[in-house]
Amino acid sequence: MKLTEKQLEQIRAQIRRLKKCGNPFYTERFKDFNPDDIKTQEDFEKLPFCSKQDLRDAYPLGLASVPEEEIVRIHSSSGTTGKPVIIPYTKKDVEDWAIMFARCYEMAGITTKDRIQVTPGYGLWTAGIGFQAGCERLGAMCIPMGPGNTEKQLQMMQDMKSTVICATSSYALLLAEQVEQRGLKGKICLKKGIIGSERWSEKMRQRIASILGIELFDIYGLTECYGPGIGINLPGEEGMRIFDDYVYVEILDPETGKPVEEGQTGEITLTTFVKEGAPLIRFRTHDLAAFIPRAKDDPCPYPRITQIMGRSDDMVKIKGNIIFPSSIEEVIREVPGTSSEYRAEIEHVDGKDEITIFVECELGTDRAELALLMQMKCKSKFNLTPKIKVVGEGELPRSEKKTKRIDDRRF
Repeated sequence: MKLTEKQLEQIRAQIRRLKKCGNPFYTERFKDFNPDDIKTQEDFEKLPFCSKQDLRDAYPLGLASVPEEEIVRIHSSSGTTGKPVIIPYTKKDVEDWAIMFARCYEMAGITTKDRIQVTPGYGLWTAGIGFQAGCERLGAMCIPMGPGNTEKQLQMMQDMKSTVICATSSYALLLAEQVEQRGLKGKICLKKGIIGSERWSEKMRQRIASILGIELFDIYGLTECYGPGIGINLPGEEGMRIFDDYVYVEILDPETGKPVEEGQTGEITLTTFVKEGAPLIRFRTHDLAAFIPRAKDDPCPYPRITQIMGRSDDMVKIKGNIIFPSSIEEVIREVPGTSSEYRAEIEHVDGKDEITIFVECELGTDRAELALLMQMKCKSKFNLTPKIKVVGEGELPRSEKKTKRIDDRRF
């Protein structure tokens, strides 16, 4: 998507501010760039990329571009693969984030009459407090449960007559299965689910929606860029609308860093127009998606991208073949009798790489036949034959947070 003149001016203004703020991180990054020279899309695309490692190297508050007395909050990434990233927020950043999140709820058809049960985590993670702030901005009732304690989640869902559930897809599935197993379907009032934080397959989506009888929405965001709430899908629409009055989206070839053709998959790269505490210019997220071409009669002003197809750093290479979690999900979707849940383990045994896929099956399915068909489909798609272990529905571990789909044990 091409930058408008208004967006180009916002970027020029942002870089002017960053060059004056005195922060070494930004001073070094933009020392060779005159903001007034950024007049076209091509000029913008000459600006340097920003990576997760750049942000880690700035730990703890090296990203702050405002005086400390203007910082009202910090949030942090998990830091599971290295130093955590600390993101400072000003009062305006917090307000802008709440505005975007409230917009997400409104676009999903949620009103002040709804009761929103928030199950993602609070604290340094951006999720829980983001869902709550958007809810309060909208004026709906928030039930701030936080993660875990499924027994209490289900009890409050019934007692408070929650109409909206906010969760990771993994926890939404766990809750749905518990509702089904305990025969609670007639005792809950859920109508919609706002789901984020991890990609999920179409089978998983259908299973959650079918059990709970609710309409599901994909919400997008990441700690480095406000948090969840910078985009969501419209009712009945595939993909997600990104709020380009706050965030500019590029879809780039992960290897070359060049824009891909509209409709082609690439890496989401984000630039914040008005963020104050820790602005991002061309931040490479590793999330993979594609732009969806705009229909002529499309009334929504925001650009649309596909659901997140995976992450470039989720890729594993086995015997010369590149595999993403989404690749395995495509195979599962084509095999009758499979449920939505799977895990893959990769090991190096006797000088060879081996992959084992654990997959759940529906009741009454011929497991031997399912395993054989899975192997055939994998052979056709990946040019390798994995071991397939079929288990019953509900036998693979469930998660209250995110689910790790591929466990690479070779390193």
